[in-house]
Amino acid sequence: MALEIERKFLVDPERWRPNGKGNKLIQAYLSVEPNPTVRVRIAGEKAFLTIKGRSESISRLEFEYEIPVEDARELLCLAVSNPVEKTRYEVEFGGFIWEVDEFSGKNSGLLMAEIELDAELQEFPHPEWLLEEVSADRRYYNSSLSEYPFQEWGPPLA
Repeated sequence: MALEIERKFLVDPERWRPNGKGNKLIQAYLSVEPNPTVRVRIAGEKAFLTIKGRSESISRLEFEYEIPVEDARELLCLAVSNPVEKTRYEVEFGGFIWEVDEFSGKNSGLLMAEIELDAELQEFPHPEWLLEEVSADRRYYNSSLSEYPFQEWGPPLA
């Protein structure tokens, strides 16, 4: 059984700068929450089909399989929502790998970092460019961003 334990944070664009060119990703959902989420993703020259179970706190089942890129392109046409486009940067900090996603398209302006952990209560160092944690905020799930893009959120509530 594959268990994903992931925490998500907003990133301060004034403090974080990309190192390298990153990897462009496009992904779309064939099925969205509540259970399961089925995603197809093209990342550079590779493609993946991913099935994710319902989130329990910051954990959920995840199964990912590499598929031919041509199949992924066809599956993108079957999406039930908008594609999510982003550039992903891998950043090593304090012995951990952070994935920093700079969103584009309808989610332009969103900058988010994710860290995968071995246990829910695992301690990890926080880079200076992290802002608030959004792990429990469903709006920041990629599947939610595909249905309700960041640029459509409007101004934050006071």
